[in-house]
Amino acid sequence: MDGMPPRIIAACISAALISVAAIADVPRCASTVVRYTAGSGAGGSYQNPASALGPPTRFTGVGIEPGAVTPFRPAFMPSEIVSIGRGGELVIAFDEPVTNDPSHPFGIDLIVYGNSMCGDLAYPGGVAGWVFQEGGAIDVSSDGVTWFAVPGAIADGGLPTLGWSDVSPYSTAQGAVPTDPALPIDPHITAESIVGLSWPELLAVYGNAAGGTRIDLADAGITSARFIRIRVAADAASVPEVDAVVAVRAVRAIADLNNDGRIDGSDLGILLGAWGSCAECWADMDHDGHVNGSDLGILLGSWS
Repeated sequence: MDGMPPRIIAACISAALISVAAIADVPRCASTVVRYTAGSGAGGSYQNPASALGPPTRFTGVGIEPGAVTPFRPAFMPSEIVSIGRGGELVIAFDEPVTNDPSHPFGIDLIVYGNSMCGDLAYPGGVAGWVFQEGGAIDVSSDGVTWFAVPGAIADGGLPTLGWSDVSPYSTAQGAVPTDPALPIDPHITAESIVGLSWPELLAVYGNAAGGTRIDLADAGITSARFIRIRVAADAASVPEVDAVVAVRAVRAIADLNNDGRIDGSDLGILLGAWGSCAECWADMDHDGHVNGSDLGILLGSWS
């Protein structure tokens, strides 16, 4: 990891220590299509809005060009993603509202998965190049009538999806260790900051998470949301695709930093990776603006 920025190194240390033995629960995903307007430029075979329901795709191209979903090989089948053309929109809903909960990992409440992808600076070695993003504004609503925009959020953008944490960049087989689509990556890690990372470095940054566009409902000024709207301007330069929208799991205990139901060495690694001044940092459990011995005491006192 020579030459990597300190923030990336800290994220790698944290993610590497997160348990990848199993995913604790089935993720809670958007489950209902409310309405869909395809818009101009939406692919003819990609106009099934139900493709955006359920969890994000892990393995794509079955029967054509099968392979694990990675930042270099996104989901691309009509049964996996829905296209939203210029002037179009997709509105989907959860069965129950998703709440703005500061105890969610990093304060993130929702994750939107598209089919963005990285260029490969050393094909087929898997060195991350610029992330190709296709846009799509995101709005949230508690009732499907009054909408609140999520500033800066890109539906088909953010971090490209990783379906398995033990595959190669262009693996044609499924992995044995699935990532957790309900677990967000540190918001300090952006599409821009992963450029130049090698495949092992990318895996370290992702840890057990799957990527996506991370949304804190507080940024939209709303306390809960059941409806998600993705809209595309009539003059947009590109046409986005959407794979899934997933609710982040609530943390079971304040010191369970990776939300795996245990307080152990994985959580200790996350805390140590964030050590120091860290305003609004997830590991700052006493909210004093610093991750230090006080937070370490809270974690050790909750050890399971």
